[in-house]
Amino acid sequence: MRALGRTGITVPALGIGCWAIGGPDHNLGMSMGWASGADSATAIAGLETAWELGARLFDTADVYGHGRSERRLAHLVAHVPREQIVLSSKVGYFTGTARHGYDPAHMRRQLGQTLDNLGTDHLDIYALHHSDFGADDRYLQPAVEAMRAFQAEGLIKAVGMRGPHRFAPDRLATAPDRRGDKIARFRAVFDAVEPDVLAVRDNLLTPTARSEGIFAFARERRCGVLINKALGQGLLTGMYDPARPRRFPDGDHRSRKRWFTPDALTVLQEGLEELRSLVGSGSADLISIALWSCLDRSPDAVVLTGFTTPGQVRVNLTSLRDHPRPQILERARTIMAAVQARLDDTGEVFLDETTAPS
Repeated sequence: MRALGRTGITVPALGIGCWAIGGPDHNLGMSMGWASGADSATAIAGLETAWELGARLFDTADVYGHGRSERRLAHLVAHVPREQIVLSSKVGYFTGTARHGYDPAHMRRQLGQTLDNLGTDHLDIYALHHSDFGADDRYLQPAVEAMRAFQAEGLIKAVGMRGPHRFAPDRLATAPDRRGDKIARFRAVFDAVEPDVLAVRDNLLTPTARSEGIFAFARERRCGVLINKALGQGLLTGMYDPARPRRFPDGDHRSRKRWFTPDALTVLQEGLEELRSLVGSGSADLISIALWSCLDRSPDAVVLTGFTTPGQVRVNLTSLRDHPRPQILERARTIMAAVQARLDDTGEVFLDETTAPS
């Protein structure tokens, strides 16, 4: 069980990420969904399996399938005690016809739609999905005021935001040497928002030196942490074969990410083979060490795992087994950090978002 900082929310250490069950999608002129996402019946079965196996925190967003993920999650919400399920959603990436995703009137409409989609009268966590607040941060303070108003009205309990990251259109269109300092940007937004929860990308491919800073930062400020991409969107499970690379169709975000190319997968496969010799050859062995690596980052962190089938949910939520020895965890991190370094050297950056604020 994990207590999410000062929020008063206590949940099992493994939660469920609901991006993939939103299915294929486009937003801001780019693919942002999962073409291999589950159909409605499979998604609902996976959510029910997660509940039966003890998951209690479910994380979604208005832009995941433009409401499809939220509406599928509503099938579970309708059949479990509301006080026992923790619901987290996000706002900002879907603009619709508003001037900006963080226009306060738009945020209120989106929150109302999210509540309708989920079939609930409140969210436990509501997060700002990115850190672009318009020219000269025009919408930053209005967005913060909107979030505090939602809290005062009892529509949300805790306010969340992303850890250090880059806004997706900027990451795609701006050359690396022209990008701003994402750590300085994170600090500026954090100071304005004063969030209760941080969403942080972390996994075995994240060097420990990068991870330690953000988790220490969160602890000092009594922030809970939701760790996402813990399994590298499946990359750390061994499910991607460089000899038979997948072709991701339009609407699947993986079609624009270098880690899913044959050359990158070849480098990854070499690291996974070394990892298998350390922890075991099965997919569950890889999943277990990947999840434990994240769980050990902070006692205030909950690790989110996504899925497209009930079978994936079952393996993820039953794979922890005994806690690995510290030296095994450290060796696993060293092996995979070397893989990350190799890909950095060739320009195949994994888009890590956990660089530590100083």
